[in-house]
Amino acid sequence: MVTTEIADKIKRLEEKYAAMGQNLSSYLDGLLYADYLTYWDYIQLDVLLNLQHPRTPIPDENIFIIYHQITELYFKLTLQAIEQIGFAPERTATVFTTQLKRINNYFRNLIHSFEIMVDGMDKDQFLQFRMALLPASGFQSGQFRMIEICSTRLVNLVYEPQRLAMENSDLKTVLDNIYWRSGATELATGKKTLTLQQFEKKYMGPFLQLATRYENCNLQAAYRQLPEADKAIVLPLLKEYDLNINVRWPLMHYKSAVRYLHKKPEDIAATGGTNWQQFLPPKNKRIVFFPELWTEEELNNWGKLAMGE
Repeated sequence: MVTTEIADKIKRLEEKYAAMGQNLSSYLDGLLYADYLTYWDYIQLDVLLNLQHPRTPIPDENIFIIYHQITELYFKLTLQAIEQIGFAPERTATVFTTQLKRINNYFRNLIHSFEIMVDGMDKDQFLQFRMALLPASGFQSGQFRMIEICSTRLVNLVYEPQRLAMENSDLKTVLDNIYWRSGATELATGKKTLTLQQFEKKYMGPFLQLATRYENCNLQAAYRQLPEADKAIVLPLLKEYDLNINVRWPLMHYKSAVRYLHKKPEDIAATGGTNWQQFLPPKNKRIVFFPELWTEEELNNWGKLAMGE
């Protein structure tokens, strides 16, 4: 029996397909023969479980791979949420709070789960398989750099001593001086590491395109365009966002590096050949997305309290 509700839906479907020059009957035939959707097909489970390709037979390498894959999926969700703020038809406190709460939850989960990396692998196994990964490095996470670019004025991603000189520069010049480029130079020679060379070859073009696209709608710019009443609502979430990405997240990386690479009398070098002792601590980088939201004292102590200083 065709109810009024079903008849109405069929009519709307006919209109939908007619507008595209399509015949509804053909699509109904396809629906008749199509199999039912399964969970494993929908999330591509078999593909997902076969995306790990260790370089060694050492068991804990799988932990290392899977954790980084999970991290990149959270980064993808973060970029999607940022886009929904930056390109919203109408930016409101509701749009901001909805998406920022999501992002803060993503990073809260990442930060708390990083114990998997800090304590969840056998140290001896890690030090064995890591040499098979050269020169790959977590430094080469393009999505994390995209999150940074979409979050703030590009000049805020330049180290403070050079920032003032970059204020009126074009985006390419600013991008050429972005902070992480100096964190991937060889300690002995000052030259670019192979890790950085690979990374720049793959991403610098897309990074410039992204910076151009978000120049006037990054999170900092979008926040500044809000009415004052909306700013007051959004402010606590933005501060948590700033701390999550620029203090808590890099601090967990630093703790992991200390766990696996700290060794007396001389620390073990990172796979990318960088000085992780100087590059990873947030108090040394002092990158802040929304400096206008923090007091001078808070900026001066950026990252220090989190490290117990």
